[in-house]
Amino acid sequence: MPSTRTVQIGLIQTHNSEAPAENVSRTLAKIDDAAAKGAQIVCLQEIFNTLYFCQHEDERYFDLAEPIPGPVTEVMAAKAKEHGIVLIVPIFERRAPGLFHNSAAIIDADGSIAGIYRKMHIPDDPQFMEKYYFTPGDLGFRAWDTRFGRIGVCICWDQWYPEAARLTALAGAEILFYPTAIGWIPGDEGPVGDAQHSAWETMQRSHAIANGCFVAAPNRVGLEESPGGEQIRFWGRSFVAGPSGEVLARASGDDEDILVVEANLGAIEQQRISWPFFRDRRIDAYQGLLRRFGSEHADL
Repeated sequence: MPSTRTVQIGLIQTHNSEAPAENVSRTLAKIDDAAAKGAQIVCLQEIFNTLYFCQHEDERYFDLAEPIPGPVTEVMAAKAKEHGIVLIVPIFERRAPGLFHNSAAIIDADGSIAGIYRKMHIPDDPQFMEKYYFTPGDLGFRAWDTRFGRIGVCICWDQWYPEAARLTALAGAEILFYPTAIGWIPGDEGPVGDAQHSAWETMQRSHAIANGCFVAAPNRVGLEESPGGEQIRFWGRSFVAGPSGEVLARASGDDEDILVVEANLGAIEQQRISWPFFRDRRIDAYQGLLRRFGSEHADL
């Protein structure tokens, strides 16, 4: 008999300023609000405490990084313990001198750090110059047991890869969280921008369907301009999707927002019974996924 266990998922979508301390303070207040609304697992957006500095390459931004555990995660751990909630806290991680990651600390409801996820897929596109800053993750795709459920975390560019979602779900994740920083650069608004947003949301909803699990994606919102004059208008629209891909809630495209959404985790088993993709996987036939391109039968 499928479980009827439920959990309240919270997503926090914010504007960011140049002052990390201000961003942390404002986010702490929003966590209070989310907890007051009943949220039990709260996920923040990608690199939640700084501007999206990857719009251009500048050595000064390495000073924004900090270790895990470190000052920000310690403050967030105290907040998680205060409310008895799970927090997913994405920050710029300083792992060692000269070694940095785009990471997320998974903090359980007692304030302990349950684990760390390090972004595996690192983009290098105009105004998304992440390869300059971030070493690719080396911890793999994982899931963690928390007080309110078993969760998996990937970060932004990871969300375009079905392999990442599948491996995280196969690790037992009931909810896939995708903290995100994505938006339009000047000239992308209009039909092109609408198509980009549709692709972003559709891709993640497909992960929910293919894996029969919940997907939750908090995105930052608003216009951010770098000291070099580059601009990205982050499109917000954070959302939670159910195991059949249905959007359960979607945030504003223009303003800060807090989503608190009830997820019936029993729907996962029911969806997987109705659509038995895990049952019918041909695990004997997927060796080609370990190749960059082509197959053993193709002409090289």
